[in-house]
Amino acid sequence: MVQPSTRAQAPTPKAVVVPAETAPLASLANLGPKSAAFLAAAGIHTREQLAALGSVAAFAKVKQLEPRASLNLLWALEGALSGLHWRVVASEHRTSLLLALEHQQQQARPPSIR
Repeated sequence: MVQPSTRAQAPTPKAVVVPAETAPLASLANLGPKSAAFLAAAGIHTREQLAALGSVAAFAKVKQLEPRASLNLLWALEGALSGLHWRVVASEHRTSLLLALEHQQQQARPPSIR
């Protein structure tokens, strides 16, 4: 007959569920550590902050600080918020995002004096 073990069993580790709003940006689809670093430099640290700004305004903030940021970041940001792969965003939403970016940049410029 086998005697039951008297040793205490270690508790089984439970998965920690992080709400999507507070999950690290690098854990979002389409975003990696470099994109997350660019966003952090622009003061964007959570998905909630990214969603509040929107992909276009977030990209514009990053672009001001990091001129090397390419439009691929814009596609990735939109994809992270919409759940689409960045390549789908680039092919299907390119025009609307570029128009929104142009509008954003025009609003940010000081009015010209004539």
